[in-house]
Amino acid sequence: MNDFPEFMRNRLNAIDPKSQSRGNVGYVYDGIDGSQMAIWTSMEDVISKEHVHDYDEYFIVVEGEYKLKINNQTTVLRKGDEYHVPKGIPHSGESKKGTRTIYAFGSKRAKRINEDQ
Repeated sequence: MNDFPEFMRNRLNAIDPKSQSRGNVGYVYDGIDGSQMAIWTSMEDVISKEHVHDYDEYFIVVEGEYKLKINNQTTVLRKGDEYHVPKGIPHSGESKKGTRTIYAFGSKRAKRINEDQ
């Protein structure tokens, strides 16, 4: 499979470009408890600058490669690898073009296109 299924890429769930790193295309889904899940595809090599969340983050690499950096240590994650970033931990990352990931966030992380209108 080279992409997420079409039903997962519904334009109504498309993440606003301001809520994601440049070069990513993502879709978001909300839980009743305020948590979110998101899927992302890197359309080019992507850099996610260092940032911190006040909620836990979990992700799994479906395809490609993601380099996660925490405390100046880089962990290379590939297809099938998963990682839990506890809240309050500064982290950054890099994904190669074509990388697909699935994320779960312990709170609201992303906004949809035109969500505030």
